[in-house]
Amino acid sequence: MVSWQGFRSFSPEVLKGSKRTKGAACRTSLQKLGLKMSNRIGIFEPLKVFMKDFKKYYILNAPPEEVYLGLTIPTTIALWSGDLAEMSTEPGSEFSLWDGSISGKNLEFVEGKKIVQQWYFGEEAEESIVTILLHKHSSGTSVELRHINIPDDAYDDIVDGWDDNYFGALEHFYAE
Repeated sequence: MVSWQGFRSFSPEVLKGSKRTKGAACRTSLQKLGLKMSNRIGIFEPLKVFMKDFKKYYILNAPPEEVYLGLTIPTTIALWSGDLAEMSTEPGSEFSLWDGSISGKNLEFVEGKKIVQQWYFGEEAEESIVTILLHKHSSGTSVELRHINIPDDAYDDIVDGWDDNYFGALEHFYAE
């Protein structure tokens, strides 16, 4: 927690919001610093980290069974990702992709159809869960991706990673 002594220009009455205009301005200033007012005068607490969800469909030029193997066999993952991978289809096992840039725990597998993982983002209170569903499609496989509880500050990088590094690389791999 941060003491309000660093914010000497605000009186405790303004910090509690008793003066509507100044109180709102104070709250906005504190939010920009990543803080919120406590119920106790002069004490500020970190704001709750907001989480976002992402859902998107990708089309891959391979049957679902082949895509499933491409997502679960470490040597195949290394071929399309260009980096070492640790992966098992055993629920509860740990995984690591892109030489440790992405890591987590495997939660559920349905061969040829479904992969569910928990991705680690430091000390987040809410679990970040990735669900990949594989559906037959006239062009091969329609991949339904759902990633929930992505920390707000990591959201844009995660979405770019899904589009470019993960499924972009898989699209290229199966196009060859």
